[in-house]
Amino acid sequence: MLRVGNLEESLKFYCDVLGMKLLRRKDYPGGEFTLAFVGYGDESDNTVIELTHNWGVEEYDLGSGYGHIALGVDDIYTTCEQIKQNGAKVVREPGPMKHGSTVIAFVEDPNGYKIELIQLATPN
Repeated sequence: MLRVGNLEESLKFYCDVLGMKLLRRKDYPGGEFTLAFVGYGDESDNTVIELTHNWGVEEYDLGSGYGHIALGVDDIYTTCEQIKQNGAKVVREPGPMKHGSTVIAFVEDPNGYKIELIQLATPN
């Protein structure tokens, strides 16, 4: 679960930039929050991210406990170019990881959360 300051901006990033789908969304007026679940497929077969928007809160301190979300991609270079074309930030361009050879990149969502992109190995 990620707490987000602007739900519409976050949905645009996760859906339009990263290609996820909004799977479900529900307002909780009594608690003054909205939950939105995004992912690449149905929740019964895929991992999803819960975006929580607490009404009236526009920004959070990310703290030191959060690391990042990681997503495997087939073509990291094309993916990063598409992300930039959609107006999002690539904060670490694709390249080998430190102390290894796996190609990674990092992007940042509108709330400052980091998402690592990992080049999936090509099939032999």
